[in-house]
Amino acid sequence: MDDHRFELDKGVGRGTMVWDLLAGDVPFPAAVLNERRMRHNLGWMRAFIDAYGLSLAPHGKTTMAPKLFQRQLDAGAWGITVATSQQAEVAAAHGVRRILIANQIVGAANLAAVADLAALPGMALFCIADSAAGVALLGAACRRRGVVLDVLIELAPEPDQPGFRTGVRDAAGLDAVLAELERWRGHLRLSGVEFYEGVLPDEGEVRRFVRRAAATTTRLLAEQRFDRTPAILSGAGSAWYDVVADETAPLARSGAVEIVLRPGCYISHDDGLYRIAQEQILKRNAVAPRFGEALLPALRIWAVVQSLPDPARAIIAMGKRDVAFDAGMPRPATLFRPGRDDRPGDAPPHWAVTGLMDQHAYLTIAPEDDIAVGDVIAFDISHPCLTFDKWRRLLVVDDDYRCTEVIETFF
Repeated sequence: MDDHRFELDKGVGRGTMVWDLLAGDVPFPAAVLNERRMRHNLGWMRAFIDAYGLSLAPHGKTTMAPKLFQRQLDAGAWGITVATSQQAEVAAAHGVRRILIANQIVGAANLAAVADLAALPGMALFCIADSAAGVALLGAACRRRGVVLDVLIELAPEPDQPGFRTGVRDAAGLDAVLAELERWRGHLRLSGVEFYEGVLPDEGEVRRFVRRAAATTTRLLAEQRFDRTPAILSGAGSAWYDVVADETAPLARSGAVEIVLRPGCYISHDDGLYRIAQEQILKRNAVAPRFGEALLPALRIWAVVQSLPDPARAIIAMGKRDVAFDAGMPRPATLFRPGRDDRPGDAPPHWAVTGLMDQHAYLTIAPEDDIAVGDVIAFDISHPCLTFDKWRRLLVVDDDYRCTEVIETFF
């Protein structure tokens, strides 16, 4: 998008110029968020979290868009989760003052950045650690800066479970981390337990892991290990947050533990990976169906038909640089012909993207289909994380396809 046409501080929704996707005001391809659907998703997730009495710290790595962070905070989020020191710096620079870094922080520059962030006025910064070595690195960085940092112990699934990343795996590892934290008292404060269940293959394994995390938290409470009241227990990506809520809600009701869930994709949702996950949530969870219409896909990529090289194929000006393809190809959702149609209509259900190049998509069509060079197609996507990171700016539109806001990302 040309800077002179898409200035961030004027025009959209406030000045005299309103960009209209259907009038040719916007260059394609474009990443487009539907305002009504985002508001619905924010309200739906708030209702779900409130029903369980839990807290929400959505994972900011999904969007890396401070304006969307603020929408999530305004809708009741406890804080914002990130994965790197750079992401934490972005969130802090845009006013977020409760940040959970749900990833190990190592490397001199990363550690220094985290210590500097911890020194900001009003900042509540939480990091995780899964080894004595990691604790020592955090402690030394905080000692150099003269700050105190909140730390959560990261747990991994047990050794006989079929998936893991980082995290304490057994009792000996946990004892080593606890002993090292004691050595850094005054610079590190044990504030809770953290885990990520998304690496596990099925509901049974997820429940087993979450129960272990809850039991570990209960044990550490009984041993008076925590330096924060209430202690924090944090987990849940965008696929199993309902199971985590089910298994941890009793601890939340005790008042001694604050449960912080971290799904990040709900604000935009999708029509692939997370649509399927949400369908499973609605089937297995007793609470989720209470809130009417479920999460809605709010992010689409709009692109133009560039060429019709043969009767069974169209070439779309959209490629790997524009849309995720790791969890399924984009799916044609609507078709619009400038100069003919008043509004987009549904794309034919037999259309399918069969391949992507850097800037091109191969769209399979039928010879008798009504499609022309210059037509505009909006594509639903699968896996929003790897679509957001391809865009410096996204457009928010109303149901009449008028742009109301520009969202800037900071990847």
